[in-house]
Amino acid sequence: MAAVSTPSTDQADATTPNETGPDQAGSDQAGSDQGGPGPIGPESTALAEPHSAGSEPGAGPTGSGRGSASAEADAADPSSDPAEEPSGQSGPEEPTSDAEQDQFRLVIVTGMSGAGRSTTANALEDVGWYVVDNLPPSVLLEVCELALQANQTRLAVVLDVRTRSFFEQLPTMFSDLSNAGIQAEIVYLEADDDVIVRRQESARRPHPLQGDGRLMDGITAERASLATLRAAADLVVDTSSLNVHQLGSRIGAAFGGSQHDQLRVTVVSFGFKNGIPIDADLVFDVRFLPNPHWIPALRPLTGLSREVSSYVLEQQGAEEFISQLQAMLAVIGSGYIREGKRFATIAIGCTGGKHRSTAITEEFARRLRADGTVTNVLHRDLGRE
Repeated sequence: MAAVSTPSTDQADATTPNETGPDQAGSDQAGSDQGGPGPIGPESTALAEPHSAGSEPGAGPTGSGRGSASAEADAADPSSDPAEEPSGQSGPEEPTSDAEQDQFRLVIVTGMSGAGRSTTANALEDVGWYVVDNLPPSVLLEVCELALQANQTRLAVVLDVRTRSFFEQLPTMFSDLSNAGIQAEIVYLEADDDVIVRRQESARRPHPLQGDGRLMDGITAERASLATLRAAADLVVDTSSLNVHQLGSRIGAAFGGSQHDQLRVTVVSFGFKNGIPIDADLVFDVRFLPNPHWIPALRPLTGLSREVSSYVLEQQGAEEFISQLQAMLAVIGSGYIREGKRFATIAIGCTGGKHRSTAITEEFARRLRADGTVTNVLHRDLGRE
């Protein structure tokens, strides 16, 4: 990352603190508002794996969430997630070890309003990064320290142009990070003027640097103001002809590691008499198999027992059903990944959710795990009978 000097910001004088770009209203996807995902662009620079300041991190964060650094941004975006800020610790801070510093990765997402910052932030969340929106540059180092204390080794922050202070704080921000031994990776998003105009008009939101002038005035001012930051970027992505799925896929490929192209599956057993799981992507009915309920020795047992499992799996059609289901999921799962969907819930039901669906679910999940698929199992209705 090259050194960043303070660019001229005379154009930003007309900005008011309450003005927000379409990124904050989710309008990075403005191109897709009418009839499916629209363009958001192919990158002008080859999208290679961005270089990391330290060694590759070990385990990523156990969870991800989107924080918000300003109540002002929350007010401007009622659809955004509730603020979820890292909490500090009382008393003296514990020193950060060199090993933790080496594992820590910081990505700064910035660029033109309407170029895809929100989509990029969502994609980073999907591959395990902790994302903070609208963070003032002056508090970035403090947030990094809090992330380290919370064992968050992958932090992404979204910086956007709002006021003159944004540019005034940049040199100090990078100096503070350098002094702390933290190397930031900058992802800069841009798009052609006509594409940004179309997205802004679809969002029906003013450009953050537009003020009382024309939309093009704001776009021109922003592009000029961000020129130095663009030159320092590790990764420049032109989103002019990318839709939301394509942009998300490219960001995931660059920052997701080995988990990016992997579908995570949850297999749920249930009883139809208790209703179909409302979050299921695929629902299957195994009531075509004989019911162990009518065998006195098996009735009190569940599909988790060896006796019931053996009985169910030995029935005609059971093996074929599981094999065909596994083959079908391979096809569907590949399509899910191409469309940016990385989590799938498969529901397998019988009458009460005690015998057949439980046994089939366990065997199906076992085979998925054997093939390397990350698989969770939930027996929703066990114990409800």
